[in-house]
Amino acid sequence: MIGAGMGAMAAAARLAVAGHRVAVYERTETYGGAVRRFERDGFAFDTGPGLLTLPAVYRDLFVKTGKESLEDLVELVQVDPAARHVFADGTAVPLPNASRAGVVAALDEALGAGAGQRWGDFLVRAREAWDRTRRPLLEEPLWPDWRVLGEREPYPAVPHKRLLRTRRAGTLAEIGAWELRDDRLAALLESHALAYGLDPRTAPASAAVLPYMEHAFGTWYVRGGVRELARAVHERCVRRRVEFVFGAEVTGILAGDGWAAGVELADGTVAEADFVVAGVAPEVLGRLVTGAVVRGDGEVAPQGGTPSRLTVLLALRGERPPGTPHRTVVHAEDREAELDLVFGGPGSAADRPARPTVTVLRPGDPALVPDASHEAVVLTSTVPAGLGQEGSTGSEALDRYARDMVTVAERAVPGLRDRVLWTRVRPPASVEEVTGAAGGALPAPALAAAGGRLLHPGNSTGLPGLYTVGGWSHPGGGLAHAGMSGALVAGLIVEGPDFRGSQ
Repeated sequence: MIGAGMGAMAAAARLAVAGHRVAVYERTETYGGAVRRFERDGFAFDTGPGLLTLPAVYRDLFVKTGKESLEDLVELVQVDPAARHVFADGTAVPLPNASRAGVVAALDEALGAGAGQRWGDFLVRAREAWDRTRRPLLEEPLWPDWRVLGEREPYPAVPHKRLLRTRRAGTLAEIGAWELRDDRLAALLESHALAYGLDPRTAPASAAVLPYMEHAFGTWYVRGGVRELARAVHERCVRRRVEFVFGAEVTGILAGDGWAAGVELADGTVAEADFVVAGVAPEVLGRLVTGAVVRGDGEVAPQGGTPSRLTVLLALRGERPPGTPHRTVVHAEDREAELDLVFGGPGSAADRPARPTVTVLRPGDPALVPDASHEAVVLTSTVPAGLGQEGSTGSEALDRYARDMVTVAERAVPGLRDRVLWTRVRPPASVEEVTGAAGGALPAPALAAAGGRLLHPGNSTGLPGLYTVGGWSHPGGGLAHAGMSGALVAGLIVEGPDFRGSQ
């Protein structure tokens, strides 16, 4: 196993239970991939995902690999409200967790009669897209005829008359404009895509499943931080006798007689194996395999050019006020300018970026602070991959972006600047350091339609015995999706090519 990310560990635990002897070689000094923690002066912060959706993925992992359930090992807390949204015009609305009726009522009250119903009707259509794509995109290996998934748009868009023509929304942005018909609802919709590094102007309408997943299955916090989930998965692997070797960089995958036969480490050590599972970015995998075609002919190509994430960690003096929402999303004042900056466009070369959409996480977890008179806050924004890596100019842009994020966050945390003890900025380079992905790029979840552009390469490869796991392979990025990829890889190895998916 190459890499100790969440997908790789999920596969390792399942394979060990099935009777395989599993060794994991991790380039860095710890497990978890992008799921890391930063600690200083009694403060602790998640530097990767801060919340969990689809906890059933990890419940299934623990059920299938031991007697102790997920809830026996970590405390899951349903976040309510799921999020408080602050829109460009100053309107703010807290949205209840996993309650369609509650969300409809909240939106009607904040945005005006009819707004909630339009969002509720959208969720009904999004559910239909989810039902049509859930199994082939999340629970089954990538279909050999994957192009079928790329051709079919599963979202049942509402007919829209424009310029004497009847059209249907083909992108997320068109859903917002034609079906939601409110800039604030459109911003709410598009923020789900942006958080995954997707441009709503080009993301297919099938991306409607992203807000639906959060609505249907809830938003969850892991007490002590999401890093605790990574710890629990690692400990489950160790109990199943998975061997971890940290500080061990794999420099090559051995191929003997047309089959993956093991790995070679930077110190020259060779570890032979019957199967090799790689949880690395595509460009890293390409360097590890020589003289063999890794991807099969005609298979969907690895994604490239995806954005990254900028994280600002804030250690604050003063207690967290009672009733503070765990998550607040402060929307950009100029959505189009932000999208141009992140994804490239007419405004991408502007001297100063638009104040971005910022997600503010305020867990209120005693385990993350030195005492009750302090608060740990995490700010995140989607940014261009490689931001800050262009010498002094890039460093200035990074600092400016981080300052803008703090300015935006003051709309969610009044008096923020006066409370700051210290700040730590985690740029895309930090993501690249732990994941190996160029520029700190983060993979998006697999989505149907768009010609297959948002599908990911299958977990099997053109080199027999070599499998891929994690966000850069099927079914794509995200904490839950990583766990699903581990289940798929384990199934393919244990049951062989006839494996038809999770049950």
